[in-house]
Amino acid sequence: MRVLVTRPAHSATRTAQRLRDMGHEPLLLPLRRPRHDSAAAAAALEATSGAIAVTSAEAVRVASALGEKLRPHLVRPLFAVGEMTAQEARGLGFRSVAASAGNGRDLADLIVTQGAEELLYLAGLPRAETFETRLRQLGIRFSVAECYRMTPVAPSPAEIEAVFSGGRPNAVLFYSRQTVEDFFRLAELRSALSGHREIRLLCLSETVAQAIPMSLKKTVAISSMPDEQSLLSLL
Repeated sequence: MRVLVTRPAHSATRTAQRLRDMGHEPLLLPLRRPRHDSAAAAAALEATSGAIAVTSAEAVRVASALGEKLRPHLVRPLFAVGEMTAQEARGLGFRSVAASAGNGRDLADLIVTQGAEELLYLAGLPRAETFETRLRQLGIRFSVAECYRMTPVAPSPAEIEAVFSGGRPNAVLFYSRQTVEDFFRLAELRSALSGHREIRLLCLSETVAQAIPMSLKKTVAISSMPDEQSLLSLL
């Protein structure tokens, strides 16, 4: 099966290998790229103590650029959305890492059971407000450091043509609402799907699926859990 991956390049490379291991042919077309602000992360870590929360592995990658400045903070508890993000944090050297199985709301519920009184959220832009809203509901004090921004990447018509040169994909993987919006904003990508209702649109969550045009809703499948393993199980 030919599977179009719309993730940022760093993450897409690993997804591509997982797809090959499953016997599929990955087609890579990143529609977002991260812009890191390691200075913001460093300043926030220095100004706070206690637990750290991340809802994306991109925040862990920002922290990885801090080098020796990060070392004193590796003893702080870290809470992550998803086991993959948790594994990246452990690989970076964090000693106490806990992961929620669901979304930001589930992460907040996990944090409150651990008795965390203060929290630093290493966040990105744009982002859903689910995690922060739930933290407020639970009465957990937290601060936010916006340490990366996902910016749109507009592939050229030639790049899109090259990706589709071997034929159209059988499925498209969507990991964020913003990426869905980016995808359907490009006329070349819209036309690649037009008239081909057999192409499956696989979405990480209901929130992601909401951005799919109404005319294509019948081709949508939604992951049972907001993680890549569940998403790829739809193939």
